[in-house]
Amino acid sequence: MLNKINISPKSQRLIVYVVLTLATLTVLGQVARFDFINIDDNVYVTQNSHILSGFTLDGLRWAFSTTYAEFWHPLTWLSLMLDYQLYGLNATGFHLTNLILHILSALLLFWLFNRMTGAIWRSAFVAALFALHPLHVESVAWIAERKDVLSAFFWMLTLCLYVYYTEKPVIRRYLLVLFCFILALMSKPMVVTLPVIMILLDYWPLGRFRLQKSNLILWQLREKIPLFVLSAVFAIITLYAQYKPSLENLPLGSRLANEPVSIMTYLEKAFWPHDLAVFYPFSYQLPAGQV
Repeated sequence: MLNKINISPKSQRLIVYVVLTLATLTVLGQVARFDFINIDDNVYVTQNSHILSGFTLDGLRWAFSTTYAEFWHPLTWLSLMLDYQLYGLNATGFHLTNLILHILSALLLFWLFNRMTGAIWRSAFVAALFALHPLHVESVAWIAERKDVLSAFFWMLTLCLYVYYTEKPVIRRYLLVLFCFILALMSKPMVVTLPVIMILLDYWPLGRFRLQKSNLILWQLREKIPLFVLSAVFAIITLYAQYKPSLENLPLGSRLANEPVSIMTYLEKAFWPHDLAVFYPFSYQLPAGQV
């Protein structure tokens, strides 16, 4: 491709960064013209007195002590407070923050795969698919989904730091991984699966299990223990925060039957994103073919 016309790998990577940024801005830049909506934006911003007070000491205490909105995600609250401090109740500023975080996540994803595989253009394709996939539009265009784009950013950054650590496993680099993982968890606890992803990356493409040294493999598993402990702690906090889930009035059998349907529906929309919606109502009569 570009390497055949004597463009250096460094220049090729720079081209990818620029094109990824411009493509994402072209497709998703319109979110800057959107307003707040009446689904959850009122909970997270427009009717939240703590956010509307801006970045204050009381707000800081509240962010770290509340399970409001059924999550403990203080970093998400702080980012929204900072946005209000900068832009007031102007939806454009909030949307731009979401967009910037999404672009940074895509750039980090490209860096991650390029660093692990050395394949510039295949890594660029993966990053572009992430940046422009229709399923990600909601997280960028919906201010209340700040937790998604913020946690995705720290998810990517944690993995980048992990790859950096594997290149030279020293305590300083490992502590950076732990710190960034904590920031990701404080953005949205959905990232609790990250240690499992690291083990998969150890197998491929990092190839850390190919060294055929049992003690080294054991160490690679042991080094994940602090990460799994953090995941367990945040999982417990989340269970506490969501002690009154919206599905508690549904029979257990219906919820269990809906689980595989939800998974298959998500996979279907990942490969063929059609009939997308903000809210998918629960069907009490599931088609037999879907169960």
